[in-house]
Amino acid sequence: MLDHAFLGDVLGRLADRHRVPGAQLAVRHRGGTLAVHIGETVYGAGGDMTLDTAFPLGSVTKAFTATVAMMLVADGDLGLDEPVREHLPELAGLGEQVTVARLLSHTSGLASDPDCDSVDCATSLRRYVLDECRPHNLVQPPGAGFSYSNLGYALVGLLIETITGMRWPEATESILLRPLGVAPAFLDDPPPSRQVATGHSVNVAIGRTMPVRQSPGVAHAPAGGLAASATDLVSLALLHVPPGVPNLLPVADAARMRRPVAGAEPFGLADGWAMGLAAFGSGGSPWFGHDGNGNGTACYFRVNPSSGDAIAFTSNSNTGYHLWQELLDELGGRLDVPIGPHRARVSRRSIPVPASWLGSYVNGDVEYTVTAAAGGHLRLIVDGDVFPGVTCHDDLTFSLPDPASAQVLHGRFVRDQRTGAVDAIQLSGRTARRRTDDPAREVRSRLTA
Repeated sequence: MLDHAFLGDVLGRLADRHRVPGAQLAVRHRGGTLAVHIGETVYGAGGDMTLDTAFPLGSVTKAFTATVAMMLVADGDLGLDEPVREHLPELAGLGEQVTVARLLSHTSGLASDPDCDSVDCATSLRRYVLDECRPHNLVQPPGAGFSYSNLGYALVGLLIETITGMRWPEATESILLRPLGVAPAFLDDPPPSRQVATGHSVNVAIGRTMPVRQSPGVAHAPAGGLAASATDLVSLALLHVPPGVPNLLPVADAARMRRPVAGAEPFGLADGWAMGLAAFGSGGSPWFGHDGNGNGTACYFRVNPSSGDAIAFTSNSNTGYHLWQELLDELGGRLDVPIGPHRARVSRRSIPVPASWLGSYVNGDVEYTVTAAAGGHLRLIVDGDVFPGVTCHDDLTFSLPDPASAQVLHGRFVRDQRTGAVDAIQLSGRTARRRTDDPAREVRSRLTA
């Protein structure tokens, strides 16, 4: 049975175990919503948590941005299969293949989030998108497969601005948040009427907890610039629980938003990807939702349209990830449709890495260098950060410990379908292509092949 006492006990116990300063949990079950909260907004400085406290959502923001885009699709203002150049002719160089549907499902081929040091790009969504959404930042041909892209969602944000004539925060507030009954809180300008939790970096090994600053910048706001509470996330989830909220998002369009895209294989993140929502589980009753790990925050939501259940969790610590994993295990047995944390499927048999798999791979400005290490292991270097002791498996997957989060991450090598040779790696959903003398020329040649 689910009740406030059980949820409060579970949340408090797990928060203590993982040194999470503050968290919220909201569960929609059998037609009612239960919500609990614990802790403080800033570690050691007070600021009592409430159910209304907003948490920086990180990438869960993308689910809101995708919903606004789908509402524009429902109104006939935007087409899922339209090339983006139909609304942004400045991006004609991306051709016919970068469409709204591919942006929402992370199959556009765009790099994750290229660095941009100029003031214009830091303060202008339009300038960032027009500068960076170019053929040289395509890591693979559009539609060829999954590669998680913050840049792609920045482009969705600009499309929303272009169609509505409003800035992305204003459009999101007026079209979606206010009608849902959600008080807006944007990280670049959080309204003073709403409390926003501070993120924390927690090092359990040495017992250190430090507050960290959240500042995604205007250009990255559509991908990660929103703050909200767990009950706000349940409100969003109810768009996908029959009968939904048809006056906001028609039932048919909500169903389209949940339809997994063929070829979108987000290895290590989820079992599939749809129009802005990840799919978890297979068969007749999958869960949908999104994960968000910001600077010192960890936020998640899941919804099962078949059972009507929804779960939302917000926390102001990087260790909230581990709390969430254990929380799903404890809740799973009490829901009508069981739920558990997503676990990547990897072979148990390890192998020495073949020499042909070694080398450098790139995604935008990020370089992944794979070298051999002692004992048949790999060493992975990501933009100077070294991950030793990577284990390679006989199914092309690999596992590595992440010292920053104490997680075990899983990635995979990817073969070229034409040649059978390993020409890419995928880690945390990002696909990086093997470096060539001219990566941009190779991508362009594939586009015209």
